[in-house]
Amino acid sequence: MASKADAANQRPIIIKKIIADDHAGHHGGAWKVAYADFVTAMMAFFLLMWLLGATDEDQRKGIADYFAPTLMEMKEGSAGSNGPFGGESIMSREDYPHAAGQTGTRTMTIPQDATGSKDGRDELVRQQEKEQFDKIEKEIRDQLNKEAELRKLADNIRFIRTPEGLRIEVVDAADFAMFKLSSDALIPRATKLLQAVAGSIDGLPNAIAVRGHTDSLPYASGKTMNNWLLSAARAEATRQALMAGGLSEKRFDKIEGVSDRQPFNPADAADPRNRRMSITLLTEAGKSQMEAALVDGRRQIDARKAASEG
Repeated sequence: MASKADAANQRPIIIKKIIADDHAGHHGGAWKVAYADFVTAMMAFFLLMWLLGATDEDQRKGIADYFAPTLMEMKEGSAGSNGPFGGESIMSREDYPHAAGQTGTRTMTIPQDATGSKDGRDELVRQQEKEQFDKIEKEIRDQLNKEAELRKLADNIRFIRTPEGLRIEVVDAADFAMFKLSSDALIPRATKLLQAVAGSIDGLPNAIAVRGHTDSLPYASGKTMNNWLLSAARAEATRQALMAGGLSEKRFDKIEGVSDRQPFNPADAADPRNRRMSITLLTEAGKSQMEAALVDGRRQIDARKAASEG
């Protein structure tokens, strides 16, 4: 038996029963999860706002394509092999985008050709433009052959492919001149020819540039007219004739006269073929080059002006 001293030294065992109140749940971890979700959502929101401000349209299109939910489905049956990334062959047309510069909607781009690159797309555009220009040339030739009067002028019209686009040149000859001597007055046959050209290119979206050329024959002393004025005036007369043939005024992007600076036959200043009108159907690349040259010219003028004022 335990002694009385041992019994006195023993500590009592106390059992405490705690009944949880309704507010005890606030001290758990559920709110932390909700708060973490909120912070994550806010971070994603501010990241989105930053991306919208720091990227251009092509970059945003590339980001949207990267996260497109149908990307895996579009890759099925595309270039490659069997399986989810399968296809007929490596030369098959791709059904999925992988370049931000592709043409398409803001959410999903239009598939490119098998090259899958910007160079491949540019080549496709050039091929389409070539086919369109071939069609235009055929239509104009057919139009000229319909009338005996215009059929005789078939040799006076030339089609030249240039970096700017398709240049349609109406060239003078020994037995044919578009304008009356030293004036910008078109003869009736030339007017009819230009209207036939206008009818053939009326339905196209291409912008148009008109350029006037003269020969190098000098004017008599005392004359106020010169080849620069004459070439510009004839270019404007050509524009008016094309508009009379149905072309909209908005189609014209540039009208200029270059005098005798770009002769057809540099060896013979009197060659009638040096007198000609150039009507160029501008491609997108050609129009961009012209706009860039215009901007560069304005910068040079501003620089000279600033230097003279300084």
